[in-house]
Amino acid sequence: MYTAYCRTFQSSMRVGMKLMNWRQPELLQGENSLLKLPGLVKSLNLNKLLIITDEGINKLQLTAPLLEGLQQLDITFVVYSKTVPNPTFTNIAEALELYHAYNCEGIIAFGGGSPIDCAKAVAARIARPEKSLAQLKGIFKIRKEVPPLFAVPTTAGTGSEGTIAAVVSNSETHEKFAMMDSVLVPHYAVLDPLLTVNLPRHITSTTGMDALTHAVEAYIGKSNTEETRKYAREAVIIIFKYLARAYEDGSDMKARTEMQRAAYLAGLAFTRAYVGYVHAIAHTLGGFYQVPHGLANAVILPHVLRFYGKSAAKPLAELANLVGIGKITDSDEKKAELFIEAIEELNKKMSIPSKIKGIVNRDVPLMVERALQEANPLYPVPQILNKDEMFYLYQIIQE
Repeated sequence: MYTAYCRTFQSSMRVGMKLMNWRQPELLQGENSLLKLPGLVKSLNLNKLLIITDEGINKLQLTAPLLEGLQQLDITFVVYSKTVPNPTFTNIAEALELYHAYNCEGIIAFGGGSPIDCAKAVAARIARPEKSLAQLKGIFKIRKEVPPLFAVPTTAGTGSEGTIAAVVSNSETHEKFAMMDSVLVPHYAVLDPLLTVNLPRHITSTTGMDALTHAVEAYIGKSNTEETRKYAREAVIIIFKYLARAYEDGSDMKARTEMQRAAYLAGLAFTRAYVGYVHAIAHTLGGFYQVPHGLANAVILPHVLRFYGKSAAKPLAELANLVGIGKITDSDEKKAELFIEAIEELNKKMSIPSKIKGIVNRDVPLMVERALQEANPLYPVPQILNKDEMFYLYQIIQE
């Protein structure tokens, strides 16, 4: 009965999504494309901007070329650099206060998924000042246009520059949740591979696996379109070809460029086809223990895919065929298992562990509850799981 309810809800969502007017960001791409952003801002007659980033980006001075370019064009700005991994309600409130205090007209998000999510959440609160963040949780709660929003990703993973989602954390309740609305798709995005060259290897690996998780969960779900399947397939091919290269040699510009493209494509895929239980579990680990999202996804992905068994075998076999895994004569189940093993091998090659440390058993029941609340009935997963099955997954992912 419950499964039937979930599937009915997902079917109605699938129909509704097809009727939506989807925005894709206008892209500035390639080496030094960041330098074109000030001119673009000027052409839009924007004179005051809020730039949202984090302390790491600030210390590395990655924003310096952007700030110099804005100054040369007499565009004023204020920088908020306190964003933490899994951006908090406090981050969003502080950045929002700056936006209003300096009478800003647009927002530039500069960094990984956390600054971009923080910027989207600020934009949502600007569009709907009468609503709290908690009231904006879920799907299509904003429905009003946000200020001009520019995304400058410095990792190749989240794909947030092309998605409808912003994920935020309530530090008091340890709840991590998503706001999803098409108005949160950034208006412009800068894909400059030079910004990813000096990423630490563990960030390169885990953000890359985040992108792979987006592509795989979107592809095996039941709300795909031909367009989302195309995006997901291309992302998977690129990631299997270039992620290890980017990890081994951070200065490999071809690998860096391709991984940025893969992250963007995977974002386009999952923002329309959704994700699944891997993300639902990962969000609870981020909320309770601040486990980095990409790391959580990387560890959880093979465990959940294997648990799906036959329900995901066919699409996983198709992905295996795409990347040249298995023999023509192998069954779908065999190819699916080989694809999962290839994911595990990629993790191992990049020193990503196979289990999560530090999960406290007394927290698991609440995490199970929250993961199921996030996933059901929204996520069109291959198989609808119950509490016992979700509890089992939490047991097998922990060290």
